[in-house]
Amino acid sequence: MTLLSSLTFVEYKATSSNPTLNRRRKLAVKIEEQERIAADADYVPTKQKWVKGADGVESRVAAPKRVKRWWTHSSDGGVLLTLRYGSKPIEFVKGKSAIALKSEADVAPTLSSLKQAVLEGELDTQIEALAAFGRKVRKGR
Repeated sequence: MTLLSSLTFVEYKATSSNPTLNRRRKLAVKIEEQERIAADADYVPTKQKWVKGADGVESRVAAPKRVKRWWTHSSDGGVLLTLRYGSKPIEFVKGKSAIALKSEADVAPTLSSLKQAVLEGELDTQIEALAAFGRKVRKGR
């Protein structure tokens, strides 16, 4: 028996991309980056960058990427954690976009549970509202 005769062949149909799933994945990657920052204070994310050397030849190097932390210390000694899509914080409840935590040790587990909620689609309406914020509305031309 040959390999080709043992396989099942079907017609290939290209699937359209799902913008909701793409937004979920994008936010999940950003949350993972924040988890790494919370777990290791010395972690510095990097990006690939083209740099021209002294001899004029361009080469690709890893450069540190500027990433802002999503949590700050509050005046009462706790921690305020925001979840951001792009540069805008996500509103969980109308007018409330921060999560109050007791200490910085609670940041990583909270981010992990938020990532799970994003992947399960619990924040799709909030993400869609922020994604639609900057889009131009085109009327019939």
